[in-house]
Amino acid sequence: MTDRVFLEGLKVDTVIGVYDWERGIRQSLWLDLSLAFDCRPAAETDDINKALDYDALSRHIRAWADEQTFELIETFGERLCQEIHRFAGIDDIELRINKAGAVADCAAVGIRIRRTFP
Repeated sequence: MTDRVFLEGLKVDTVIGVYDWERGIRQSLWLDLSLAFDCRPAAETDDINKALDYDALSRHIRAWADEQTFELIETFGERLCQEIHRFAGIDDIELRINKAGAVADCAAVGIRIRRTFP
């Protein structure tokens, strides 16, 4: 499948970090998501029920992130992909996490991962 739905610059707040001072604060992460999704059924019928509800997905991701506490963005990313698969049934997920401010004088620091589910 070549269709992809994307969300770029989705800001989530969560407890993330390995340092003691990070464990007591909430930090912002910016997420870019590219999700494999067959858009043809929605396009052919003009039926929103056959489209990926990216508003509901983004609200779910924000609520999920709000409840999490991880030390590593790698763990956050892995678990987020699993949660997106569980919530929306997406089998192919590309995720970029930007933890801006993690390194002085650097605009973006993070990871980029891709996960596929059977």
